[in-house]
Amino acid sequence: MSQPQAAVGAAVPRVDARLRVTGQAKYAADNSPDGVVHAVIVDSSVGRGRVTGIDARAAEAQAGVVKVISHLNAPKLPHREPGFPPGEALRPFQDDRVRFFGQPVAVVVATTLETAQHAASLVKVSYDARPPSTDLGAADPADDPETYARGDADRALESADVTLDLAYRMARNHHNPMEPAGTVARWDGDRLTLWEKTQHVQGTVETMAAEFGMSPDKIRVISPAVGGAFGSGGRTWVHTSIAALAAREVKRPVKLVLTRRQTYFGVGYRPAYEYDLRLGSDRRGRLTASVHDVRTESSRYERHSEDVLAAGRMLYSTPHVRQVYGHVPLDVNTPTWMRGPGYSSGAFCVETAMDELAHELGLDPIELRLRNEPSDDESSGLPFSTRRLRDCYRAGAREFGWHRRNPEPRSTRDGDWLIGMGMAAGVYDTARSEAQASVRLDADGTALVQSATSDMGPGTATSMTQVAADALGLTMRQITFRLGDSDLPLAPGHHGSRTMASVGSAVQDGCDKLRRQAITLAVQDEDSPLHGVDPADVAVRGGRLFVKDDPTRGETYRRLLARNDRSHLEALGSYAGAPESERFSFYAYAATFAEVAVDARLGLVRVRRMVGVYDAARIINPRLADSQAIGAMTGGIGQALLEHTVTDHRDGRIVNANLADYLVPTHADMPEMKAIYIEGEDFEADPIGVKGLGEIVIVGVAPAIANAVFNATGRRIRHLPITAEALL
Repeated sequence: MSQPQAAVGAAVPRVDARLRVTGQAKYAADNSPDGVVHAVIVDSSVGRGRVTGIDARAAEAQAGVVKVISHLNAPKLPHREPGFPPGEALRPFQDDRVRFFGQPVAVVVATTLETAQHAASLVKVSYDARPPSTDLGAADPADDPETYARGDADRALESADVTLDLAYRMARNHHNPMEPAGTVARWDGDRLTLWEKTQHVQGTVETMAAEFGMSPDKIRVISPAVGGAFGSGGRTWVHTSIAALAAREVKRPVKLVLTRRQTYFGVGYRPAYEYDLRLGSDRRGRLTASVHDVRTESSRYERHSEDVLAAGRMLYSTPHVRQVYGHVPLDVNTPTWMRGPGYSSGAFCVETAMDELAHELGLDPIELRLRNEPSDDESSGLPFSTRRLRDCYRAGAREFGWHRRNPEPRSTRDGDWLIGMGMAAGVYDTARSEAQASVRLDADGTALVQSATSDMGPGTATSMTQVAADALGLTMRQITFRLGDSDLPLAPGHHGSRTMASVGSAVQDGCDKLRRQAITLAVQDEDSPLHGVDPADVAVRGGRLFVKDDPTRGETYRRLLARNDRSHLEALGSYAGAPESERFSFYAYAATFAEVAVDARLGLVRVRRMVGVYDAARIINPRLADSQAIGAMTGGIGQALLEHTVTDHRDGRIVNANLADYLVPTHADMPEMKAIYIEGEDFEADPIGVKGLGEIVIVGVAPAIANAVFNATGRRIRHLPITAEALL
């Protein structure tokens, strides 16, 4: 009997690789419908106040300028139902208020991009400016913090044998994907088409329907390729509304692409945090209590929350926990999710605190963590579906050579360089959402699988094709996976590491249904070699249906459909998402190990090597997984050592809103990296046994580096990024 197919689990290359590397993949701004004109936003040059005047005469006098739109002449958008979009999301040109530096105050539409850019520079805006509040450390939080408590943390801390009182500060980070945010908007009567950079085409439909008071079925959003996003495309921003509004006003398609500078105040960011942490333990290292007091920046007109406190509630067994999460309203644009949102920020604090406690107690950092492994999720009382964190520690320590680490700080040198090793654990929620996928098997033996999901880089089309290939018994070359179109079946946003579990389960369901259709058709067909066979005894491989115990007895999909005069078979797969009441606690886990070298005289930090070990259940494609892990380690280096948004608090201007001054890791910063995946599946989580991978791979990277820096230098840095100045 022939061996079963194994597309799932194989390290196959991306099915769309050639399109992407040859420039044939079409991104949002690559679309130029007939008659398209170009839009350029005029940004506010003050951080708070009101617009008192707009003089657009010089701009309008330029040849090729179609229109200048501002609050003075923009149509009033219909009343929007409260609660969607969340908060009071910014709406274009509806009043004269300036809420943050860089807020759009006008848009110039012209026949060429160059004309629009020049005309935008000629628009004169006057303001009644007020001093903005943009400094997280100088402002007060709102009076309605989010809180969590179990036990009596304050009393437990008073009686703890060992206590640590730590203050952490984390800078704001920006996403900086290669493809800037952009939109092409076209109206056909009362129907709107958007070619959009987005991680959620159907979410954009819902937002724009609410924005313009339209029925969602009159809006189509197309986004088959996304040039990186890291969370910045997870919601719909005001520039999309501006493009649609402008297109409706000038009655022509409008293309609007943010400049690199504009992305710094146009599409959100990872917010800055102030995180005070008190930790208590007994002398054996068993945690007794923790108190977390967090303050984070948010815009004054809208609130952004993320799970920064989750790790402090459930990663380690701690009987007494108290947490306060305060939002500080500032005159800034709204933050958003950035890779590993909340968890990566919280992990820096929790995991460096654990390293500090281990040093205080004279324990190995891994041993301390093992002594505090919980038997279940103490924040929910639920058992873990799987928790292979111990396996992650063991595999990582073995691969990394952790036994060679000298626990005495500043004890290992390589010439002028101080050498240190550090590690950290990581955790990320296993999210699952409702999804659908349509499957069509054509008479030529090829299949088309479709869902409205997105692909911002992880290789969605490839992994979904692998699932479909095994379920249908076809080769990957016989399957086409279409995505990124709101007209396709329902899919959740491509963020929060939910796509594989959600859409993949829908693909599996649809392909299973179609395969069973074909088998039923065959066993009921008197002319089929499979007539009368029990359907349970029929397998499909290589496009051929056959009896499991007699592979010579069978026929191909093509022959079956042709004989029955069927042009195709089709099915709709679905997945219901996570139930309202969970029976288990679902998380993915990581253990990250880093070796750094620190110049003893200059304080420069270089990451020499990293190993990441992940408990992410079933791995669909190790090659794609490695790409995710290496990319995340690189991003974590940026978070730990480089990335820092600088704001001039006098007017709210972002000083380093460009890639020359906002530092991100380059190839020269990338050390030797290796990713390891703990074998296992989690069929309690979803029908295909996976957990999300794209977020967990960055959680724990920054604290592993920070802990290695301490081991190298003896200096405990509690601010991110870790700069040379902090180490001198």
